[in-house]
Amino acid sequence: MGRFRQVTSEDCNESGIDISPLMDCVFILLIFFIVTTTFVEETGIEVDKPQASSSLRLEKTSILIALTEKGEVVYGGREIGFSGIQPLVKRMLQKEDIPVIIQADTAVQSGLLVRVIDEAKLAGAFKVSIATRQAKH
Repeated sequence: MGRFRQVTSEDCNESGIDISPLMDCVFILLIFFIVTTTFVEETGIEVDKPQASSSLRLEKTSILIALTEKGEVVYGGREIGFSGIQPLVKRMLQKEDIPVIIQADTAVQSGLLVRVIDEAKLAGAFKVSIATRQAKH
């Protein structure tokens, strides 16, 4: 009868494709994109911003604080109140000097808006802006 050939470990290695270099490249690219991505933390609430002709683009890294028409101060989807503005801004400014942008509703009282601006300035913010919609020409 015929002879049987013994299967060695070398025969098994030739049948597959080595994908470990491909996996290394994928992980390096993934790490690169995670490190270089800038995250903008939204306020988590929709406000009706006033129109302004002098509107400019929002900076990528900024502290976004929303002021609703009911007078609620919102950051990151939760209400922080007027007393929460100073600790929040101080903590965020420890990392880097970033601007504070207030998204105030059009129906909000000007006194409340001034109070939010004042709290941010007392916390050490050098640049405090108010978010607006660009006026249509």
